[in-house]
Amino acid sequence: MAATVATLLLLAQLAAVTGILPECEFLVELKKRENECAERVGHEINASVARGLYLPGCPGMWDNLSCWPAAAHGDVRSVPCPDFIALFKKRGVVYRNCTHTGWTDPYPKYDEACGLDDVNENETDERSYYRTVKITYTVGYSTSLIALTAAMLILCLFRKLHCTRNYIHMHLFMSFILRAISVFIKDAVLFPDNEGSRCSTAADEDEYFDDMENMKLGCQLTMVFFQYCIMANYSWLLVEGLYLHTLLLISFFSERKYFCCYILIGWGAPAIFIVPWALSRWIYENTGCWDTNDNHEIWWIIKGPILFCILVNFILFISIIRILIKKLKSPDVGGTDSSHYKRLVKSTLLLIPLFGVHYIVFAFTPDNMLRDFPIEMRLYFELSFGSFQGFAVAILYCFLNGEVQAELKRKWRRWCVDRYLSVDLRQQHNSTVSNGNNGATQLSLLTKCSPKTRSSSLQTVTAAPEQHGAMISDCRV
Repeated sequence: MAATVATLLLLAQLAAVTGILPECEFLVELKKRENECAERVGHEINASVARGLYLPGCPGMWDNLSCWPAAAHGDVRSVPCPDFIALFKKRGVVYRNCTHTGWTDPYPKYDEACGLDDVNENETDERSYYRTVKITYTVGYSTSLIALTAAMLILCLFRKLHCTRNYIHMHLFMSFILRAISVFIKDAVLFPDNEGSRCSTAADEDEYFDDMENMKLGCQLTMVFFQYCIMANYSWLLVEGLYLHTLLLISFFSERKYFCCYILIGWGAPAIFIVPWALSRWIYENTGCWDTNDNHEIWWIIKGPILFCILVNFILFISIIRILIKKLKSPDVGGTDSSHYKRLVKSTLLLIPLFGVHYIVFAFTPDNMLRDFPIEMRLYFELSFGSFQGFAVAILYCFLNGEVQAELKRKWRRWCVDRYLSVDLRQQHNSTVSNGNNGATQLSLLTKCSPKTRSSSLQTVTAAPEQHGAMISDCRV
């Protein structure tokens, strides 16, 4: 029975439910049914005692899933599969026999009667797959977070790197950082490691639901923050595309003026869609933690702008590639055809992570065309590329940038020179102090010499160290 309950808990996590902690809701439901069963059995006993009846047989009982009524010896009792595990969509019947030794084991078992056996076969593979996916994107976001933080520090600390282009890069880096942080917060809230202990904190159903309401609000705010960070990240990818496309088309334009517009697009536009989405969820679909989207009309409030950013960025990507091809074919650009192709390939590969072109693979593909494509592969592809995208952007547009490398080399050479000079000055200081002590010793020795010897010694007090021994021995004679 313990294995059956554990299986139900796992499936409750994987199923689409309407609770902040689905496994906790399942335990509360079990507790509720157990109390109802105890009350029903108690009424049966009290009614029998009141009528002076005593029926030998098997008393009513709760077996952790179903309530079994009392039965006489030789009777067979049957109960349907509990309705709160209807997610398996199989309504079977379970039987028990009442014998002189008590109730027999249920037959068929709950696993077979209620459809649990089909799930048990895939349980290990599913858990292994989801664990692999979570480890992959956790490593990806962690690596991106470290690289992006280092890139932000470099661009902030070196004043020579301060320009509009790098300012936009810094905002993009920050959007990736916030995206990684929001993913970690969401995972900590939705999939805590101490789920069992959190479920056992509630002493009764009322206390549990009071705690649930408090946690539910915090969980929903976490999802609002998560969705905002995702939209902000796509918005800044769009800003990068708009800025680069503008540079190629317009020779002279006010970067400062356009930069204010970029700020509004990157950080302001997501809020315009997140606020109505949150209000719509609160009014029309205030269920669970807002991590599922059963109402597609509400979901399109934030899905639509994200698809728009992906589409526009892909169009800009194609347009920029076309402009680069024209520029490379210009007679003013020297080189062979092979060098031109190498430049084009290099530019294209650099633009793919910056524009998020890989998102177009599944963004606009119809669902009927994706039916033959395993959802596991699609999920792994999107999460893997999305989590490592920040790392790729930090490497390509900061650490491999020529200006950044030149500035780092300059700072490194300056630090090495300053360090060498400080060591050299320290050695000279120690040498000066040592020479000063030697001179004092010589002067004290000169006081014991004759006036003639003292005069000649004073003239050579600054002589080389190898002469000091002879001078002192002459003084002592």
